[in-house]
Amino acid sequence: MRGTRDRRTRLSMSKILESIGNAVHHVHDNAHDLAAVTKSVAEEKLLDIPYVDLTIQFIGASGIPKLDVVGSADPYFVAKLDNRISFVSTVKVDTLKPVWNEIWRVKNVPVHASLSVEVLDKDDGAKRDDYVGKFSCSVSEGAKECEIDGPLFRRAGGTFWLKIDSTPSAKDKDPKAYPYMFDGPVRFSRHFSPTVGILTNTTASSEDSTRLYSTWKLYIRGVQLFFGDTVQPWNHGYKAAQSIFGPGPSSLAVRSGIMAGHRLLYARATTNRFGVIEKGADVLGVLRGGARVKPAVYTYIISSEDDSLRFSETGAAFFVDFASKHALHANCHPSVRYSGEFHPRPQGGWKAFNDATPDEEVKWEIVVDNNSGTYSPDKNILPQLKALLEYNFSGITVYALDREDPELTESREACRAYALNHRGIKKEELQPQRHQAQEETLADRASAISAEELENIEA
Repeated sequence: MRGTRDRRTRLSMSKILESIGNAVHHVHDNAHDLAAVTKSVAEEKLLDIPYVDLTIQFIGASGIPKLDVVGSADPYFVAKLDNRISFVSTVKVDTLKPVWNEIWRVKNVPVHASLSVEVLDKDDGAKRDDYVGKFSCSVSEGAKECEIDGPLFRRAGGTFWLKIDSTPSAKDKDPKAYPYMFDGPVRFSRHFSPTVGILTNTTASSEDSTRLYSTWKLYIRGVQLFFGDTVQPWNHGYKAAQSIFGPGPSSLAVRSGIMAGHRLLYARATTNRFGVIEKGADVLGVLRGGARVKPAVYTYIISSEDDSLRFSETGAAFFVDFASKHALHANCHPSVRYSGEFHPRPQGGWKAFNDATPDEEVKWEIVVDNNSGTYSPDKNILPQLKALLEYNFSGITVYALDREDPELTESREACRAYALNHRGIKKEELQPQRHQAQEETLADRASAISAEELENIEA
């Protein structure tokens, strides 16, 4: 047996060396061949490739070309490490010299990895954003000044500055088991729904009104650590899920409408708000309606595509006419990491709370569940969910409860009752509904989008 293994190893190494030789021979024809073969060797674990933990500081750029006839530019960038993990920056409005100073930490990155950055000019209302240019560089440590290569007939794209700090990955856990693992900081974006003013026929002016028509996306840390490769597939026994993910043209039409709605809700725009959660208490700012933490129930998913936490208020009227709230947040993906609902509460619950107590003097808790018929998450994974959220929002106690737990029902209904009785929330805001027959909903808007327009909407 040992002789057979040795012969197989020699044969495998012979093929690898032959591949490397061929790549070197054709390096002038295709400069990427050698890197691809080297990465393939690393993935086969036949070479001991070092892994590093990176802290990348995207400093800024200058010389961004003015692409619009009127105004300046609204630049942002999308960075990727080997197309395995990505980072989307904030949009800097009306400047040709954007300063970002945004940090991206990624653990367990092979030293041969490549960082690629694409710079774009946000163009609200256009079919697609203007392309400024791109560049690639290694992940070696140090400050870097990179020329942004523009399109073929417009070479000048400006100059981009960044700085990379690199340390060897910890050896107590095999870095190959958790490659390209996002490690912070926890960033969030708030997207204002195009249904503001459509469903209400007015322009929402108060903070509570705009909150009801907003979606949030948080990039959280350590999802691989707590969930591994586990995902929750769509529920084949749930009729609404069958109408979305089942075979046939009718399901295809449903999926197309949901995906169009998702891209409208999560579109990047100059009106998006961005922030960083540096400590657990900062998440309360995200859940704040006006000056107070809002007693509200939120629908959430943790995406299996990019491990982001996406959510909105359960009563948001853009849910009207959609087969599944969770599928809408998940962009119709057939699986999620987890999904359900959550709500904040003061220690002791909303039933025992009094508004005379300032929020700053309250010990806040988050109650999260698996109340999702579309994906029917396994209740046995609730402890991992609790640990993941407390890992990201330190100092806040998380209670992860099964959807059939009576404690969950009591806590959720107390939250809604407090909103109705003490915060002036209207009963119709607790569940999505069309207020007038002639009102255009997000589903109406999404169904009117052509296939070409859908492809060009940035989500």
